[in-house]
Amino acid sequence: MDILVKGGVLADGSRADVAIAGGIITAVEPRITAQAGEVIDATGKLISAPFVDAHFHMDATLSYGRPRVNASGTLLEGIALWGELKQQQTREDIVARALDYCRQAVGQGVLAIRSHVDVTDPNFRTVEALLEVRQRVRDVLDLQLVAFPQDGWYRAPGAEAQVIRALDAGVDVVGGIPHFERTMAAGATSVRAACELAAARGLRVDLHCDESDDPHSRHIETLAAETIRLGLQGRVAGSHLTSMHSMDNYYVAKLLPLIAEAQVAAIPNPLINITLQGRMDSYPKRRGLTRVPELRAAGVTVAFGQDCVRDPWYPLGSGDMLEVAHMGLHVALMTAPDQMRAAYQMVTDTPAQIMGLDFGLEVGKRASLIVLDAPDPIEALRLRPARLAVISNGRVVARTEPARCAISAGF
Repeated sequence: MDILVKGGVLADGSRADVAIAGGIITAVEPRITAQAGEVIDATGKLISAPFVDAHFHMDATLSYGRPRVNASGTLLEGIALWGELKQQQTREDIVARALDYCRQAVGQGVLAIRSHVDVTDPNFRTVEALLEVRQRVRDVLDLQLVAFPQDGWYRAPGAEAQVIRALDAGVDVVGGIPHFERTMAAGATSVRAACELAAARGLRVDLHCDESDDPHSRHIETLAAETIRLGLQGRVAGSHLTSMHSMDNYYVAKLLPLIAEAQVAAIPNPLINITLQGRMDSYPKRRGLTRVPELRAAGVTVAFGQDCVRDPWYPLGSGDMLEVAHMGLHVALMTAPDQMRAAYQMVTDTPAQIMGLDFGLEVGKRASLIVLDAPDPIEALRLRPARLAVISNGRVVARTEPARCAISAGF
């Protein structure tokens, strides 16, 4: 075998070695004794499926302060700033920033990212740049691209044609932003158009849906209904869903079973949702994160996303999905042990499922995994520890030495 990871602890608490050969996991069992080209000592450490980010904007990442800082901290000012920046940036600039971020993310154990790509730039630089990045990182990082009409499917002239152009160029997923259309009716029509396009092409759908404090922004209802009508169950995601935070309970009691029946996944983005939403409130101030425990209790698949790192919408971010899950469980009040373990799955196994990826610590799966300096998922969430080894497709692509106290005397 090529690599043997020895003495690790799996997410369920069992102990196992993991054998890797030819980029595939060939054995997951206690005390493997066969020889290997490299042995990684993971004694007492968590061996995990890799981190997966199911919602990101790689075309804007690491552009913070250009053309200026978002003074209001609002979603709408961020969109306006991005509108200026995308007219100024070059393809080379986008590629350089995206590759820089990919290196950071891989170092954190992120081996798959779904990135929304703004297609409303008529020069098409964002799409061309991210297609190049996808090709350059493909041996290490799965980069799934969403054709995203940032300025609106109908609101931006020619946006629908640009979505189709992006899909023709090789972009993977149909995107949209119905709450940004001029009217609720136009938003609902854009949802239908996006779903029909995906159904005709056999593609997945991932819409920015109801990213608003408006409790009457209810495009997730239309998305679920269209998913059922077109037979897209299991291929559709609604990202953000922040308006659900402000909806009345009676309506949500009707909505949750519909989302579950449609098998529409939810992808909230805790760090960004709690900083962009509630900006017009005094007190009490809404935090904006959607109803994560209630969605999960209704049987909806829920994953956490990073969304932004140092861009017009968010000045912070590190690409560490443990930071995302850590914040998510706090805001969603998911502090029971089983809920914290679920939060860990929401940045590993669950987003991989939403993206249709063949990840997992099972024989025959791709050998993409991480070794963390923690004994279990809950401690990993608490400590956000070093990634002792990051293995992608059977190759070690990152290592991090844990910080240790250098004082030896006295304690």
